[in-house]
Amino acid sequence: MFRVIARAYIQEGFEEEAIEAAKQGSAVHQLIEQGEIMTVGCFKWERNVFVYCECVDRLIEPEELLPEMDSFLADWPGQATARKWVPMIDVFHFNEPASYEHWLRKEHVERRVGRVAHLKPEMAASYIYYHYQLQEERAFLGPKYEIIAMHENLLFGYQEFPAVVEEPVLPGKLNTAGTPAHWPDSRMDLHFQPWEDGHLYFKPAEQLFAYYSDFPKKRHKTIG
Repeated sequence: MFRVIARAYIQEGFEEEAIEAAKQGSAVHQLIEQGEIMTVGCFKWERNVFVYCECVDRLIEPEELLPEMDSFLADWPGQATARKWVPMIDVFHFNEPASYEHWLRKEHVERRVGRVAHLKPEMAASYIYYHYQLQEERAFLGPKYEIIAMHENLLFGYQEFPAVVEEPVLPGKLNTAGTPAHWPDSRMDLHFQPWEDGHLYFKPAEQLFAYYSDFPKKRHKTIG
């Protein structure tokens, strides 16, 4: 199992076309029917588009998932060839797939949610430091399917509700005990860049689609 999170940016004046292409695209449905995807979701905030995908046997790039969007997306600089999607770095998760069977949902998922926030650039290293400790020391448990990814100082988080909380199957990578015993002592409030309205932390992103497939039963469910 591979978890892919990527970010794209809609060209000015093509927002409606990009949204329609995401919602009506056929490539993602074909990949689901072929059993190559367990969960996939697409979310939008302003002109930013985010894709979250759980790939079963191979890493599937966003360009293969959503080719219908390409002509409406801006090019990202930084590589020799043009690209429409940039990978986001996994900076925190409570759990990770140990196997296909481990990652199957055992209960019905009512909501699949995307959310966004901005870190203060000078606090990015501290944010990753605290969260990596928490993640690998298993200081406390949290939602199994939640994940937070970062590109530049923008955070995108994926969540499912109702939340499933269980012990990870895979062992942690640290034998230390550096996570604050009282998590608020990490002062996450100092890490986030306030929104214009003064709100800290995450705000919801618009869901364009979310699909789930438990392929052995040959069905997929559409949420939203």
